[in-house]
Amino acid sequence: MTNDTIRYDDLDALAQRVGGEFGAWSPAIEVPQRMIDEFAEMTGDHQWIHVDPARASETPLGTTIAHGFLILALSSVIKNSSDLAIVGHGSALNYGLDNVRFVSPVHSGARIHGRTKVSAVAEEKGGTMLTVSVAIHVVGSEKPAVCFDWKLLYRA
Repeated sequence: MTNDTIRYDDLDALAQRVGGEFGAWSPAIEVPQRMIDEFAEMTGDHQWIHVDPARASETPLGTTIAHGFLILALSSVIKNSSDLAIVGHGSALNYGLDNVRFVSPVHSGARIHGRTKVSAVAEEKGGTMLTVSVAIHVVGSEKPAVCFDWKLLYRA
């Protein structure tokens, strides 16, 4: 899916991408109950709205929903399928997330996809700090499920 490659240290080329439109949608990822249950086991978060389909069916949501942090964890797959590849670096470090919002639920069995855009670039000692805005949606939904700004530090 990658259409553009830019060197991590080409600040001018990266700066030209800042403030642009969101890129193309990533391929869809299904979020089945099995994945939700496995995430609950890994994290110890067994809240019934995630793991009890019978009880969840009695709520206005009608079914279980994925953990927000599960959807956040799947963002790596979405970012890696973006239309921009940063090249020439020795390491890419996850520096952190800003402005994380869990806007709408992801029902068990839903398919999600996302898209990204470069929102900031800055020279850092020994590298480049890139901020990428990420929006993850349930396929067919106008409203995002999760959105955030992802800070990535690229070094030689």
